[in-house]
Amino acid sequence: MTFTTHMNAELAKPLDRRHVKPPAPGKYGDYVEGWHVIAEANRIFGFDGWSRETVDMIETNRELKGDKHHVGYRCKVRVTAHGVVREGSAFGSGVSKNLGDAIESAVKEAETDAMKRALMTFGNPFGLALYDKSHANVADAPPPELSDDKIALITTLAQAAGVTIQTLCETYNVSSLPELTDRQAESAIKRLNLSIDKAKQKEAA
Repeated sequence: MTFTTHMNAELAKPLDRRHVKPPAPGKYGDYVEGWHVIAEANRIFGFDGWSRETVDMIETNRELKGDKHHVGYRCKVRVTAHGVVREGSAFGSGVSKNLGDAIESAVKEAETDAMKRALMTFGNPFGLALYDKSHANVADAPPPELSDDKIALITTLAQAAGVTIQTLCETYNVSSLPELTDRQAESAIKRLNLSIDKAKQKEAA
């Protein structure tokens, strides 16, 4: 099984700047959160198109300093997406008065970071772009396209209000209805409905 044309196109896209987080306390470098890379994997590969496996989880250190336990774990995770296998390794640390809580924190951090490093090798949407200090492949997401239903609604309302599509486009400085932003589309719908209501009131007077 190989990646589809659509998958390859999605993997080649830049990382959406909205999902880039500044360094966490005590950490170095911008990052993307674990939930986001899982969501991206589900979106791009399909919910049943990828899997992850924790290959190993090794405790690297355990100390009691004062009243707090300090533990560390090293983890390796294997990700398989449509037959393509990638692996990533990471270290996680945990500090807590409760040993179980410290271990849980360290294990979660190690496993999540290892998964992210494995997925990162598939492309920019998973954080690969952050390994380039210039962030050349980090960009603002393009505005969402206007739905066909909303375009059809605006067209119908414009006809009812006696407004040409050209006039409507000129009002919002676009060359065609699909270029309208969602906010502009909502504004146009509101204005057209008001125009239709006023025409009905004038007829009824």
